[in-house]
Amino acid sequence: MVVGRKTEMQLMRACLKQEKAQLLAVIGRRRVGKTFLIREVYKENKVFEMTGFKDADLQMQLVNFTLQLNKFFPSETMLEVPADWLSAFNMLTTQLEKTKKKVTPVVFFDELPWIAGKGGGFLEALAHWWNNWASQQKIVAVICGSAASWMIENVVNAKGGLHNRISKRITLEPFTLAETKEYFATKKIALSDYQIVQLYMAIGGVPHYLEQVVKGKSASQNIQDMCFAKDGMLKNEFENLYPALFDNAGNHIKVIKALASKSVGMDRQAILKSTKLSDGGWFSAILNELLISGFISTYSGLNKKTKDTLYRLTDEYSLFYLKFIEGQSKRGEVNWTAISQSQAYKIWCGYAFENICLKHTYSIKKALGISGVQSSDNSFLHKKNKSFEKGFQIDLLIDRKDEVMNMCEMKFYEDEFAINADYAKILRTKKQGLKAVTNTKKTIFTTFVTTYGVFENKNKTDLVDHDLTIDIFFE
Repeated sequence: MVVGRKTEMQLMRACLKQEKAQLLAVIGRRRVGKTFLIREVYKENKVFEMTGFKDADLQMQLVNFTLQLNKFFPSETMLEVPADWLSAFNMLTTQLEKTKKKVTPVVFFDELPWIAGKGGGFLEALAHWWNNWASQQKIVAVICGSAASWMIENVVNAKGGLHNRISKRITLEPFTLAETKEYFATKKIALSDYQIVQLYMAIGGVPHYLEQVVKGKSASQNIQDMCFAKDGMLKNEFENLYPALFDNAGNHIKVIKALASKSVGMDRQAILKSTKLSDGGWFSAILNELLISGFISTYSGLNKKTKDTLYRLTDEYSLFYLKFIEGQSKRGEVNWTAISQSQAYKIWCGYAFENICLKHTYSIKKALGISGVQSSDNSFLHKKNKSFEKGFQIDLLIDRKDEVMNMCEMKFYEDEFAINADYAKILRTKKQGLKAVTNTKKTIFTTFVTTYGVFENKNKTDLVDHDLTIDIFFE
């Protein structure tokens, strides 16, 4: 059963109904469910599929292609391995022309960056096949890859024979919190919304990770099994994750580790200083690849100046791994239940929960009743100066066209969150500072997003305009 993905499935099915040939590119990070979705939607139409081998040479890829060709088009005489990709696609055309189907045929190339990674002319042959034969048929060709930046550079924004040939593009994202809950329901896994958020903060919404969650165990028990047990699937996933997506992944990992060290995010210059990498186009390419692949996110300042853009590590698993898993194997057996009760974990939860809220701002806007109001999501960092002598930071500022700003505070607590006198001063400073520094005439509403709500006291009455709980993420 496919969970969520309604928009994607609608687009994929629409491709089958087009009279013209369709070249569909499906992009998304490793383990996000691209192959599963394509196979499920097109299971009645697929006539050929090939998955590339990582780091294989041209000969091995051609052997792989031929084995798949013999599998999907069986005959008494086995087809021989072609000498090159041009010949390989000619063989595919011959077999497709022999096959008469009542439904629109689908040809599927999975892990395209691996097929074309060692050169050998694959992309040129694919472009030639598409331009000279496939584009004139009623056919859907699907190309898919986990290395999102490679796919965009070499396929979506191709300058050669595939230039402007992509008919449709799908970027598959991890499950949202609501989709995660729906997925658990299909597996008869009953967890509270609070426990689902706990799991999500550790492993995110990546379907392959969620498949490891066991019915009848708590979030803490599942995290223990997946991340800290001897053979836990996520214990060493980080070591394979980035090298599988990026060439020279060491520099990508340096950026990830730098961002993991700063919960408030970092600007470009701060990342360069922390990583000791040199500035330039190649560094921009690293940031762009991490952005496209969904590991980091950017948040603009209110003034939209590029230099004020903050980068944050928003991949849940990477953040959790670098804080709690890395190096644990050297310390012997890990008791996650005990760690999860520590103050260090509770502080970390604050940052992790902020990231989740930032990824689900559409749910916050829906709960506020402003989905139809044009707005932008910003971060705001002020260092004390003459205009306002106290420093403050706002992680999420929703700047609306109806003359309102929502100053959002996100708190993950086991109970209701109580605003004490000290925190009340911080809130007043933020609100006063925002008005003073920006000279805004807009109304500023203080909006809280917490697990179980804000405790009723005088400070809440005086300062809080909206009290939202994690329920909004599951509607």
